[in-house]
Amino acid sequence: MSTQNDSAEAVALIFERVSEQVLLAHPEDEPGRMLQSPGLKTSGRFYAFATRSDVVVKLPAPRVSELVATGEGTRCEPRKGRPMREWVQVRPADDDACTAYLTEARAFVRGTRGDVTTQRKEG
Repeated sequence: MSTQNDSAEAVALIFERVSEQVLLAHPEDEPGRMLQSPGLKTSGRFYAFATRSDVVVKLPAPRVSELVATGEGTRCEPRKGRPMREWVQVRPADDDACTAYLTEARAFVRGTRGDVTTQRKEG
């Protein structure tokens, strides 16, 4: 019998495996921590991280809305009432699905590198 913990562990393992593959394919990317979770970044900007039960990816706001509307994802809302507009939580069923999400997120972040309005000030 499968439990929610089994599902969460499966997602974490999928993210770990796929992250290793992404880092091998893109040595300029690096691992990091976002919201106390393991994540991936390129050019200093995060594009994905794993929570206890989901993979969270940065995508254009219309794409996030599409994934939410189809039930494929939920808005990332680390603080209730404050959703992150360009972040969506998904549960990839397998490595291929996770790879597709990470690839899409990475392409989005690399394509918006010059958008200084989304970059944080370092203090």
